[in-house]
Amino acid sequence: MSPFQPPWDDFREVVRRAVIEDMPHGDPTGALVGARPAAARLVAREAGTLAGLVAAQIVLDQVSERLGTGPAEARPGVEDGARAEAGQVLCGLSGPADTLLAAERSILNLVTHLSGVATATAAFVSAVAGTLTVVRDTRKTLPGLRAVEKYAVRCGGGTNHRLGLSDAILVKDNHVAAFGGVRGAVEAALRASGPALPVEVEVDSLSELDEALAAGAHLVLVDNMSLEETREAVRRARGAGAKVEASGGITLANARAVAECGVDFIAAGALTHSARALDIGLDWEHL
Repeated sequence: MSPFQPPWDDFREVVRRAVIEDMPHGDPTGALVGARPAAARLVAREAGTLAGLVAAQIVLDQVSERLGTGPAEARPGVEDGARAEAGQVLCGLSGPADTLLAAERSILNLVTHLSGVATATAAFVSAVAGTLTVVRDTRKTLPGLRAVEKYAVRCGGGTNHRLGLSDAILVKDNHVAAFGGVRGAVEAALRASGPALPVEVEVDSLSELDEALAAGAHLVLVDNMSLEETREAVRRARGAGAKVEASGGITLANARAVAECGVDFIAAGALTHSARALDIGLDWEHL
C-alpha cells in the first residue's frame, strides 16, 4: 500500500473512462486467446520514481467486469514513491489471458505517465536539496487527471498547490488587469477571503511587489524575475512578513539558483504538463 494517500475515487473514475475508451465494444483480439491461465510482469526499462502502481488492480477489476472475463490479480513488488532501477520487476500480474491482454494498455498508460510526473518532480526536488525551498505543482494538468497527477507529484517528493480554483485566492495578472491594479485587487481579495482562504498575488515587478505587500498579501508569486530581482523580492517580503513563490521559466538547470535566492516555493508547471513518460513495459511470462 502506498504511503502517499492515493485518491482512490479519482483513480476509479480515471480507470473507468480509460477502459470504456479502450474497449467500447470489447476486445476481439484478446478473445481469440481466451481465458487460459497467464502471467505477466511490469518491468522498468529505465530508472525513475514510481507512481500509479496502486491503480493496476483497479484496471484489472474494471476490465474483468466490463468484458465478463475472469478476475486477475496485481502484486506490486514496490510502492509508489520508490525509485526503480532499469530492469527491475515492479509488479506481477496473473489471471485469465484475455483479462490481462485487455488491461495491458490502460495499466501502462497510467503507470508510465504518472511515474514520469513523479520522476520529473524528484529531479526538481533533488536540484534544490539543501535549501529551504519547497517544490510544488500548478493547475497545468491534463483535464480529468489533476488529482492523480498531483498524487504523482507527492510520490516524487513535491507538494501540491491548490487542487482547484476553490481552494485559495490567487490574484494573477489578468485579475490585476481586470481590477485596474495590484493594490485594489489584493485589498478586495483580503476582504472577501476572511480567515478561511489564503491570499496569494502574482507580481511581475518590484513595484507591483511593493503594492501587494502594502495591501497585506500573505504570499507573493514573483513571475519571470531575474535572480537579482528575486533576491530583492525575498528581502522585501521578509520585512513585511510575507512568503515568496517563484515561477516562470524555471528549469532543472536554474532551479537551484532560484532556490538559493531564498524563495519559500518554486512552482513548476513542467512537473505535470511536460513530464516525459517513464519507460515501463509489460513482459509476458510463459506458464
